[in-house]
Amino acid sequence: VQLQAFGGGSVQAGGSLRLSCTASGRTIRSYHMGWFRQAPGKEREFVGVSRRSSGTAILEDSVKGRFTISRDNAKNTVSLQMNSLKPEDTAVHYCAASSSVVFRAPRDYGYWGQGTLVTVSS
Repeated sequence: VQLQAFGGGSVQAGGSLRLSCTASGRTIRSYHMGWFRQAPGKEREFVGVSRRSSGTAILEDSVKGRFTISRDNAKNTVSLQMNSLKPEDTAVHYCAASSSVVFRAPRDYGYWGQGTLVTVSS
């Protein structure tokens, strides 16, 4: 499956952005669809996931209450709505697809989008 993420940009703290990830080649229905981010000099970290079976979202504690994940299997897309953005959210954000039973670590994902940069200024 090929993934393409888009929607990044620059916003001020407190602003919002919506990232989208479009898949091609296979339906996302059978994949956990995750979002990760990587800030300069830091490791790639888990942001959240839309689970393949139920579509329910699991979010990392640092973004709970601010971010939501939604998926549209018919359109083969998954989105990350980011509200109340903080400077520490600045990072390249990646979408990824996992066919594994687990989904919190980058190694659980076999397919990655190219990343889209989110910059939040104070």
